[in-house]
Amino acid sequence: MMINKRLINEMGDTKKYIGLQILLQWIALICNIVMVFILSNFLQNVIVQKEINSTEIIKIVAVFLIVICVRHFVLCKEAMYSGESSKVVKTKLRHMIYDKLLKIGSKYQNKFSSAEILQVTAEGVEQLEIYFSKYLPQLFYSLLAPLTLFVIVSFISIKTAIVLFVCVPLIPISIIRIQKFAKKLLSKYWGSYVQLGDHFLDNLQGLTTLKVYQSDEFKNNEMNIDAENFRKITMKVLTMQLNSVTLMDLIAYGGSALGVIFVSMEYMAGKTTFAQSIAIILLAAEFFIPLRLLGSFFHIAMNGMAASEKIFKLLDIEEDINIKRNNEESTILNEENTIIGKDIVFGYEKDKNIIKNISFEIPKNAFVSIVGESGCGKSTLASLIMGYNDINSGELKIGNSKIENITSEERMKLMTMVSFQNYLFKGTVRENLLMGKDNLEDDKLLKALKSVNLYDFFMNQNGLDTKLAEQASNLSGGQRQRLCIARAFLHNSDIYIFDEATSNIDAESEEIIISLIKRLKSEKTIIQITHRLANVLESDLIYMMDDGKIIEKGTHESLMEKKGRYEKMYNAQRELELYARGGEF
Repeated sequence: MMINKRLINEMGDTKKYIGLQILLQWIALICNIVMVFILSNFLQNVIVQKEINSTEIIKIVAVFLIVICVRHFVLCKEAMYSGESSKVVKTKLRHMIYDKLLKIGSKYQNKFSSAEILQVTAEGVEQLEIYFSKYLPQLFYSLLAPLTLFVIVSFISIKTAIVLFVCVPLIPISIIRIQKFAKKLLSKYWGSYVQLGDHFLDNLQGLTTLKVYQSDEFKNNEMNIDAENFRKITMKVLTMQLNSVTLMDLIAYGGSALGVIFVSMEYMAGKTTFAQSIAIILLAAEFFIPLRLLGSFFHIAMNGMAASEKIFKLLDIEEDINIKRNNEESTILNEENTIIGKDIVFGYEKDKNIIKNISFEIPKNAFVSIVGESGCGKSTLASLIMGYNDINSGELKIGNSKIENITSEERMKLMTMVSFQNYLFKGTVRENLLMGKDNLEDDKLLKALKSVNLYDFFMNQNGLDTKLAEQASNLSGGQRQRLCIARAFLHNSDIYIFDEATSNIDAESEEIIISLIKRLKSEKTIIQITHRLANVLESDLIYMMDDGKIIEKGTHESLMEKKGRYEKMYNAQRELELYARGGEF
């Protein structure tokens, strides 16, 4: 009946609330039973015996009101504990997901899209909230209520009690039968839902590009197809829900009717009194109402189970460090922090390697450039050094420590990557800079702005309190990149990786960034990933990549003397630049 032990154990704080809800629901049931017996005895006195006085009426009304008040109180408390359970589940699950994303970094992108993460975190958690606050308490109460009623009714009419009790399991049996079909259907539902959300987010983020290339109509039609597929699967889910509700109603009403028939026969045979017969008739439905209500929560619970599978799939992604540290291998980085790669192989998919058996060495405080044409594996190699992805085979070490033995926190302190698509958050310039290192004084933040030639620009506005729009859309591309580099400098790590940091920006910004990189090389380890060879002339070492392999290495001068791929690429780029300026090669 959809009991996920791992899920319940993870949400251990909810167990006490679930237990209290079950207890309070059971007390409310006892109140119902008391009211039924009060009412049935009252009716017997009025209709059969026709003997009742005003004092007895007052007593009956008083007791009835007290029972109603008690029932109202316990149901209010039950609703309160349901709310507490919901709060615990939502808070804990979202914290677990967020903490996991912080630990695995960009690794989640290999298995999940951003839209899928958002949907699981938002709607998926909401479905599990109902699973804990409604479904689980109702499940256990649905087992307790028929047993309680069976014991009480059996003292009046054992045959009727058995008939009613035997009909009760038909509802969970029908739920179990439906569950097999529903699980597959809801899996398709979530798949379609995620695909629709994924395409919607992708189209929304690229809306400007779609308009520029007038491809919005094509994407609109694509979205319409996804929406129609989602509509169809949603209708199938609703049809399944309505059919199962109809089936459960037939069982519930049929079972109640059967109980009424049997107690009527008992009354006709003189085996039960009028009051007892009325009580059983009124209580017959109570045998089935809890399980009938459970059935209405069943579909939500199934959705929650489907969501939990995706949540646990995310939570089970291997983290940056998943080893038992031992005395044989120290994870403390040595003072040299030399980066050494040996026979490294990596691919996002099996049998499709992007990095193919490469070896390299990047000494401390060296200025090393990794160059090559687009798609040769430069950025992938940078992501391996940063630990964003795990190598398939080979060895990658920083100092004395293998990259897989270095925690995410240690790596983030040791290395900073500046790419062409760094993110700036909506807020002030100060808030974005303090992400590099918190608790810095304003003078250090202003110094960082001066280093990237943004000081005058921001001081002519509101200084460090200048507001940035979403993704800093109120800045130019060059200004955004320079602000990201200022934030990276404040981080003050030992190793900096610049991955196409000068792509798609103006010449002035490119010149400022290159001069900053050159200034840093005397005190930091600099790894520059670029396809523009004019920016690598002063590198201490250059690695030329092609098709996932390092095909050449050396200084600019030595590589030019080899007359190999590097020399041809450099001359071709220089010729194009001279031609663009109207010069001669």
